[in-house]
Amino acid sequence: MANTASARKRIRQNVVRADRNQARKSRMRTFVKKVETAIAGGDKTAAAAALQAAQPEMQRAAGKGVIHNNTVSRKISRLSARIKALSAT
Repeated sequence: MANTASARKRIRQNVVRADRNQARKSRMRTFVKKVETAIAGGDKTAAAAALQAAQPEMQRAAGKGVIHNNTVSRKISRLSARIKALSAT
């Protein structure tokens, strides 16, 4: 157990931040899942709209340091490519 007041405060802060980060990551995953569902359904317009909604959430998670910038860029790129491929088939 922490002995100093500053260490106890740090523990409290870490708990709050971990909860907040977990919520952000979960929210991001939910938005990505909506895009995946739309892609699986084959509806290009719905998938594009879902990606438009998901992009800011993903970028925000990256901006807050919850997930790496390159990871977000890669995921957005791959989702975009899959949506673009819907019309080709």
